[in-house]
Amino acid sequence: MKETEYMAKGMLYTCQDNEEIFHLQDIRNEFLDLFNQTSYKEIDKRVELIRKYFGHVGKNPTVNKPFHCDYGKNIYVGDNFYMNFDGIILDVNKVTIGNNVFIAPRVCIYTAGHPIDKDIRNEQLEYGYPVTIGDDVWIGGNVVINPGVTIGSNVVIGSGSVVCKDIPSNVVACGNPCKVVRPITEEDRRYWQQEKDKRFKQE
Repeated sequence: MKETEYMAKGMLYTCQDNEEIFHLQDIRNEFLDLFNQTSYKEIDKRVELIRKYFGHVGKNPTVNKPFHCDYGKNIYVGDNFYMNFDGIILDVNKVTIGNNVFIAPRVCIYTAGHPIDKDIRNEQLEYGYPVTIGDDVWIGGNVVINPGVTIGSNVVIGSGSVVCKDIPSNVVACGNPCKVVRPITEEDRRYWQQEKDKRFKQE
C-alpha cells in the first residue's frame, strides 16, 4: 500500500521521502497562504477557499483567520459551521463535524499521533485516528481534542478542556481530562428561553 493508504487506515506511516505526501503538503501550503493572507473583509473569498480545499463544506460556513491544518482535504463540515480565530486541525485522518457546530478561539483538533515507544517513534513513523463531532455542539476556547475521539450531539465542551475519550450526546463536559459534568436538561431550555424572552421584551 501507499503511505497515504496506511495513513487513511489509521496504521503507522511515514512522511519521509514520500512524493505523494509532499505534493499534498504543497497543496496545503498553497491553501493556507491564500487563506491567511486574505483581508478580514474578504469573507466570501475565505468561503470559496475552504469549499475548494476541504473534503466537504455545508451551507453557511465561517472559518476565521488565522487557520492551520495538515491537509484540508480530510476535513468534512456540515451546515452553519463556525470556527473562530487560531483554529488548528491536524487532519492526517478524517475529521467529521456535523451541523450547527460552534468552535471558539484557539481550539485544536488533532488526529495525528506518534508512538509512545521511542525507537519506533525515532524511525519517523506516525499515525492518525479520525475525530468525529456531532450536531449542535459548542466547543469552548483553548480546547484540545485528541486522536480517535468522538463527541456526540447537543454537547458543550468547557474552555480549556483536553478531550481524550469519547463524550456522549446531551451533556456538558469539561476538565483535563475532559469528563461529563452533567446532562443538558429541559430546565436549561426553559432558562435560556426566559433569557431570550427578556431580551426581546426590551425592544
